[in-house]
Amino acid sequence: MALPACAVRAFEPPRQPERGAPARTTCPRRHSRVEAELAASRPGSVAASVRAGPPRGVSHGFHSRPLLDKPRKASSSLAGAACAPLFALLSRGRRRRMHVLRRRWDLGSLCRVLLTRGLAALGHSLKHVLGAIFSKIFGPLASVGNMDEKSNKLLLALVMLFLFAVIVLQYVCPGTECQLLRLQAFSSPVRDPYRSEDESSARFVPRYNFTRGDLLRKVDFDIKGDDLIVFLHIQKTGGTTFGRHLVRNIQLEQPCECRVGQKKCTCHRPGKRETWLFSRFSTGWSCGLHADWTELTSCVPSVVDGKRDARLRPSRWRIFQILDAASKDKRGSPNTNAGANSPSSTKTRNTSKSGKNFHYITILRDPVSRYLSEWRHVQRGATWKASLHVCDGRPPTSEELPSCYTGDDWSGCPLKEFMDCPYNLANNRQVRMLSDLTLVGCYNLSVMPEKQRNKVLLESAKSNLKHMAFFGLTEFQRKTQYLFEKTFNMNFISPFTQYNTTRASSVEINEEIQKRIEGLNFLDMELYSYAKDLFLQRYQFMRQKEHQEARRKRQEQRKFLKGRLLQTHFQSQGQGQSQNPNQNQSQNPNPNANQNLTQNLMQNLTQSSRQKENRESLKQNSGKEQNGNTSNGTNDYIGSVEKWR
Repeated sequence: MALPACAVRAFEPPRQPERGAPARTTCPRRHSRVEAELAASRPGSVAASVRAGPPRGVSHGFHSRPLLDKPRKASSSLAGAACAPLFALLSRGRRRRMHVLRRRWDLGSLCRVLLTRGLAALGHSLKHVLGAIFSKIFGPLASVGNMDEKSNKLLLALVMLFLFAVIVLQYVCPGTECQLLRLQAFSSPVRDPYRSEDESSARFVPRYNFTRGDLLRKVDFDIKGDDLIVFLHIQKTGGTTFGRHLVRNIQLEQPCECRVGQKKCTCHRPGKRETWLFSRFSTGWSCGLHADWTELTSCVPSVVDGKRDARLRPSRWRIFQILDAASKDKRGSPNTNAGANSPSSTKTRNTSKSGKNFHYITILRDPVSRYLSEWRHVQRGATWKASLHVCDGRPPTSEELPSCYTGDDWSGCPLKEFMDCPYNLANNRQVRMLSDLTLVGCYNLSVMPEKQRNKVLLESAKSNLKHMAFFGLTEFQRKTQYLFEKTFNMNFISPFTQYNTTRASSVEINEEIQKRIEGLNFLDMELYSYAKDLFLQRYQFMRQKEHQEARRKRQEQRKFLKGRLLQTHFQSQGQGQSQNPNQNQSQNPNPNANQNLTQNLMQNLTQSSRQKENRESLKQNSGKEQNGNTSNGTNDYIGSVEKWR
């Protein structure tokens, strides 16, 4: 079969056109068709790649289906040429435009191309930036030796040093309460750490009138002597957290030894093998699980005055013996029926036969929150079955103190069932644990009417709370820390943390249930109101006293500096007069004028100091008169301070 002339010319080498002659192509249609056939027959050509499909990495996107059918098998080359792909028959410019359009609509390929090119550009720019930085930093080292090796070694050394510093910082200062990590102090002004935790004003209107002796709590705690702190731990008041602060967070000459995996810590006095703290985390439940005021005041003196081993953890039978002996001594003493309000009974309870001083402390909480927290704790299986409830030398009988549940525990009980039990010790728990139960016949409800019993218990709890060395409130953690430090002259290492979200706060109750809980804990509500008023008045009194002492120290420093200034001034004048006596006599005809001026200034200073002493004596006398005249009632401490001024 003869080929056309244009096809024969296509296989010949291209001829160079004559100079100045335009390029010509004869038989353009046949020429393009033959070129397409030959290109399709060659492997690796553009037409073959188009016929085989899109290149690798390009997905079949929108309109990406091949425009041509698959090539069919032909018996001859002419049949194959007749069935060539239609895409290959297009012109080169149209083929390029179709290919560009196809890639433009392939969004996945476009995104991949953009991502790869962007990452490549970013890596390239980072490489140049890091290279410039290292060249600036390690430029002087390039002349010494190989720059890459030295820079890599120095960089590795810096990284290792940084990791070592982080490890040391975590070892020395664990947790987020480290003072070194408080960078916010540089950006924000110093905030009053003792501001009210609810972000309200710290000032309040007092409801009760307390004497200066009730507000001023200053315990001369001798940790090297015979003083002992006794912590009365009421359930679900935050006592566990406060107890850990006592054994792990106080700056002491000989800190408590706390071992990993053990709840109790060894808190010995400096140079002695005696404890200065009677609490859950130091001596354990030596007087029973969550012993109340009645149990502690009878058990602690007997434990301290008894054997040394009994202080650590006496047996249950030993506790009964101790409490029985203490109750017998109490019945035989002349102050057996003395009320809790009498100061003599309070003093006898705060000392032992060996002369040890016992300083009782406790923590209170809002009654509704404490009640809900105890209910949630009982839901999880807590029972406090190990509590002895020993009163007057014996535990209560099953008739005096029935149980609210029949099984091993009360887990999973609903709130309604928890509130419906009339023998639930969660009702008014804080009043019961702070009062003297021997005044009402312990747990025997038939001794006196219920109304009279509640009144006696409330007055006893108020009196014991007021005469305690210290008590704090869960809702005021920072103020609790401040008052404890001022009372016992002992400082904590890290500040207390106020947790606003607790298990009780997660319980959603309506107004009706809240009123019912307040009704079940009406004694605790009144006691908490009394305690909160006393607590905040003590806090304000101590803060004002601290400000007055700071003001007095500043005034004394000013007077001292003025005296030193006058002394140096007249000494310099005296030296000048001794050097030029004739000139001084001519200028000052009265040579004794400077001496008279000095004497007058000294007399003024002595008179001002005498007036200050007189004012202080008047303050002391007015304070004594105010303390002595308690029968007629006293003003609050704010008015007394203004009167002293």
